[in-house]
Amino acid sequence: MQGTLEKELYRIGLVILGAATAAIPLFLLFVSGRDLSQSQCLFWRFFGLYCPGCGGTRSVDALLHGHMLQALWYHPLVPYMAGVYLAFMISWTAAKLHLFGLNMGMKFRPGYMYGMLVIIGFNFLLKNVLRMCFDIVMI
Repeated sequence: MQGTLEKELYRIGLVILGAATAAIPLFLLFVSGRDLSQSQCLFWRFFGLYCPGCGGTRSVDALLHGHMLQALWYHPLVPYMAGVYLAFMISWTAAKLHLFGLNMGMKFRPGYMYGMLVIIGFNFLLKNVLRMCFDIVMI
């Protein structure tokens, strides 16, 4: 059946939306506004390098406050995933409501996952090159 994977991903997306609806106020209450510069990352402690996920929490915080460029700087994967998620969910919701003559939403493509890997790798390399070659610390 065409779109079975996408239909399952849409259901998972709805669960994520529900969980985020509950978690975002808690995040804003307990995490947002705190000094996130004191890294507890074990990768940073042992190797003195940024891990592939460094900056993710700060990026989420910036995105939730509407600071897109800051979110991109902290960790570009967060805005990328938010964009893919929104495009996917909006297209499938429009298809389910038969808006714009759609009978099917955005298709899943492996390229989205490869894009994630490229972003993670680029972010990891860029931040660590800046750290090692120019002594620019981003934490």
